[in-house]
Amino acid sequence: MSVLPYLVAAWVFLAGCYGLAASRNLIHAVGCLSVCQAATYVLLLAVGYRDDATAPVYSDIEPGSRPVVDPVVQALALTDVVVGATVTALLLALVVQISKRHGTVDPDELSELRG
Repeated sequence: MSVLPYLVAAWVFLAGCYGLAASRNLIHAVGCLSVCQAATYVLLLAVGYRDDATAPVYSDIEPGSRPVVDPVVQALALTDVVVGATVTALLLALVVQISKRHGTVDPDELSELRG
């Protein structure tokens, strides 16, 4: 079992978090959140990976004759992609509305949002 996919997932997540912390633009922040979520794709696929395993399609092999990868993890990764696209679209729509209402996408200039 290799630790490389887990390190890649951690690096991608930390790169997205750094970009989010250093962002001075709401569109950039949404992109960095998408990068953070991309780390979950790598992590899910790393968890479901098995050496010398085949796709979980039983039409050409008998069940139990060869090891197969976990189809549940693949379904979770696909669901994660769909949820990520939906959240990104929602956040970008909110950024467009903030830009229309306040005339800026710089979070420091949004004085009406301060408590």
